[in-house]
Amino acid sequence: MLRRYVVALGLLLLIPLTTAAGGGRREDAGPRSGDFDRVIAKHAETMVKQGRQIFRFDTFGDEDFWGGTLGLHRAIAGERLGGLGPGVTPRTALAVGLKVDADALPQPVIQSLQRGHIDLDDPSTTVDLLRLNAVVGVTGVFDGAGRLQSMGIQCALCHSTVDDSLAPGVGRRLDGWANRDLNVGAIVALAPNLQPVTDLLGVGDATVRAVLSSWGPGKFDAGLLMDGIPFRPDGRSSATLIPPAFGLAGVNLHTWTGWGSVTHWNAFVANLEMHGKGTFYDPRLSDPTQFPVAARAGFGNVRSTPDLITPKLSALHLYQLAIPAPAAPAGSFDATAAARGEALFNDKAGCATCHVPPLFTEPGWNMHTAAEIGIDDFQANRAPDRRYRTAPLRGLWTHTKGGFYHDGRFATLGDVVDHYNATFRLGLSGSDVADLVEYLKSL
Repeated sequence: MLRRYVVALGLLLLIPLTTAAGGGRREDAGPRSGDFDRVIAKHAETMVKQGRQIFRFDTFGDEDFWGGTLGLHRAIAGERLGGLGPGVTPRTALAVGLKVDADALPQPVIQSLQRGHIDLDDPSTTVDLLRLNAVVGVTGVFDGAGRLQSMGIQCALCHSTVDDSLAPGVGRRLDGWANRDLNVGAIVALAPNLQPVTDLLGVGDATVRAVLSSWGPGKFDAGLLMDGIPFRPDGRSSATLIPPAFGLAGVNLHTWTGWGSVTHWNAFVANLEMHGKGTFYDPRLSDPTQFPVAARAGFGNVRSTPDLITPKLSALHLYQLAIPAPAAPAGSFDATAAARGEALFNDKAGCATCHVPPLFTEPGWNMHTAAEIGIDDFQANRAPDRRYRTAPLRGLWTHTKGGFYHDGRFATLGDVVDHYNATFRLGLSGSDVADLVEYLKSL
């Protein structure tokens, strides 16, 4: 009797285990689990909404720098509107890559734009767009009388564009897409007062403006305020291409040269590049040999009160991880050639060794020395690990403008494949290269 009892009890104990293993229904394991599942889902939904708002509109208090210190808003408004100089017209703003969010425009404004009744050569129109909060990544601060008093910037300035659905540079937002039209250097160079930058770098105003002017569209030099190196040894700008901020879920290190995770880089940029008010700690920046400017300025340990950045990092992080890489449009690549290219990618060409599907970067520490990828180590040496990241390949078709690699050194995807073909002696034929390119375009 005792033996039968023990066997029966054992079978009863096995029932929930076999049900879980074979039935695959653990999500229905009871009311408590179900309740917490709903808590998780609601939390994720709330955080994504908060993160989107932060990504698009939060200045982290940086208007005190861009407007209050540099006076950039005065150059935008122009003398006629209480600022300095001729002002920035919408035509000029669009020419330097600023974008306009069509969803922020009232219907009468949209109709006037479509009919050509909007004056694109009047700085007051630019100020009106700021008043509508329609300039992607830029926020105007107005007084009670409606006069532009300051301005700040957001993450979306560099990492969003628009679909041009209303007009070139005017359309619905595409968050996470690299704005390869944006001439950050030219915009910053408009500021009447660059003394904080000249003091930090220890050079004159004319030198700073010349460096800013050297960047060009789609590029930004995040390392300049860390190491003070404005140009490569060959005389070209040290600025790198603005990377996309989509398709980052599952990807370890961010940026072209690693530095840290997505949320590390968010804190780095919000505090040290956007000049918001928060907390940032990275003792690597205290190295006076590699980062002399940052070490001198104390960028390795920044503390502000109140902290307007740290409480927002988690929601911002979740939103960015939720942005998928956009699928390639139908007809934008040769599907038959892409299928052949996929086989080459995974076998003969060896691309999948580092660009591991479906992440298309390495799971883990996705970094390589310059020698391992057959290029110079200039940009790598400006980062703590002195390496280059294996860039994720999803959505490549969205950021072909400006070239490939961190500095745009390869004008086309074909040039990239040719580089690896020569560096690693892959023995790819011309048709193999073409097929690989079609596959990369399809990702």
